[in-house]
Amino acid sequence: MNLVAIDQTRPPPDPGSQFERLEQLHEIGVALSKETDINRLLEAILIAAKNITRADGGTLYRVTDGRALKFEIMRNDTLKIAMGGTTGVEIPFYPISLFKDGKPVNSMVACYAVHHDESVNIADAYSQEGFDFSGTKNFDKKTGYRSQSFLTVPMKNHENEIIGVLQLINAKDTVTRAVVPFSIADQHLAESLASQAAIALTNRLLIIHLQNLFEALINLINAAIDDKSPYTSGHCERVPLLTMLLAEGVNNVKVGPLKDFTLTDKDRYELKIAGLLHDCGKVTTPVHVVDKATKLATIFDRISIVDTRFEVIKRDAEVAMLNAKLAALEKGDLQALNRLEHEFELRLREINEDREFLRFCNVGGEAMQPEDQERVKQISAKYRWRDVEGKPADFLSADELENLTIRAGTLTAAERQIINHHIEVTIQMLEALPWPKHLTNVPEFAGGHHERMDGKGYPRGLTRDQMSVQARVMGIADIFEALTARDRPYKKGKTLSDSLTILGKFKLAGHIDPDLFDVFMWEKVYLKYAQQCMEPNQIDEVDLAKIPGYTPPPEQ
Repeated sequence: MNLVAIDQTRPPPDPGSQFERLEQLHEIGVALSKETDINRLLEAILIAAKNITRADGGTLYRVTDGRALKFEIMRNDTLKIAMGGTTGVEIPFYPISLFKDGKPVNSMVACYAVHHDESVNIADAYSQEGFDFSGTKNFDKKTGYRSQSFLTVPMKNHENEIIGVLQLINAKDTVTRAVVPFSIADQHLAESLASQAAIALTNRLLIIHLQNLFEALINLINAAIDDKSPYTSGHCERVPLLTMLLAEGVNNVKVGPLKDFTLTDKDRYELKIAGLLHDCGKVTTPVHVVDKATKLATIFDRISIVDTRFEVIKRDAEVAMLNAKLAALEKGDLQALNRLEHEFELRLREINEDREFLRFCNVGGEAMQPEDQERVKQISAKYRWRDVEGKPADFLSADELENLTIRAGTLTAAERQIINHHIEVTIQMLEALPWPKHLTNVPEFAGGHHERMDGKGYPRGLTRDQMSVQARVMGIADIFEALTARDRPYKKGKTLSDSLTILGKFKLAGHIDPDLFDVFMWEKVYLKYAQQCMEPNQIDEVDLAKIPGYTPPPEQ
């Protein structure tokens, strides 16, 4: 089989032209090494090969699992065909199988190049024997085109594996523009380009695979956190989403102090990774603290133990009443019976009211009033009972009393410190990693989402000027997500207007960045987030005039 059919009567290429093509090959190699997008890279490889060999058309195939050749890019200048790559036009051809009935397919030129690891240079497909060009001829019949000269070159990676095939069609004479065979020089240039292209493609795929592995490990950490706490399972997804929405809002805003802030693709990726990792320290937080839905909850809700004590108190009251009635009967004091019954009913009513009050206090809320805290203490002092050892004991233990008088939420000061510690762990974990240059700011971005602009945040008490814009963005995202989240064990998700009201108060109190709050409002970031992550019944009408701290955008 004559695989290289070259017109030997053609004059050798002009040395100057050949030098220029070598220079062009060098420039192409440099350009390919800089391209980061796979589609653009594949497209650049084919276009460069067409240009350097003066081909009218070409196809770039990718090897899929070693079993088939997938059409990735197709170009034909005469037919004005541009498919695959960045065109958005799907190539309507099935992959070419490399094997049939377990045997290598050698009748197709591209398959032959893969199986034999060699270039195939054909002067005229219509006169060439040994290959099946029926598909090509059918294509020509439909389009009126004539596919004549072919140059098919395998692309091998650094492990000597063929990862693709570069096929060029119809070389053009530089003077007459007639279709001519590909020269030996064309073949060598194409092979050199294919080698450079394979390296560039392999490197880019390796980077993508490492990036995918890195993100998969991040998702693994977040999945572990979510598995510990079903109540916060969406938090690790929603905060990065809201972070990016606000960051894009800052990037787009044309007025105000942040109008000159811009984000590159690298900046976006760095912030995205920080968002995904912002709570990674929660892997160390005890689940009973994260999931503490009521004030007395630990491994279980201890309100049931308090209920049992009330039942004991009621039993003791009933026993005392029955003993008193028995004594009255022995004395013949029948009038005392009704009085004792009435006093017992009043006692039961008081006990039940106190029990219901403690159950109400156990739920937690935004703020417990001082008089309610005092009543809890009075209830604890009012009742006495005997413990399992038969000794008199306080109705509520010191720990129960502390929990039931929590002013806001369900966490004690010690438990809140445990929760807050997650950000210190997050920073320690992230700062211990050997971040590449384009991700060096991840620890700072992720570690600052609990800081305050007035320096009263944690863990480092940073002020606004000590924080990057990205870290301040994440702080707002974390707060707004928490306000609107509907999956917390201790509260329902707030409405959009209520959440913005609280966020506005945070702006006025120096808690969050005032400039970022303005962008949050001006660019309607809150609404974009609400449409993606909030329930319809939470998305109410927002009267901007009633939102604390809201100021209209300045005139451009």
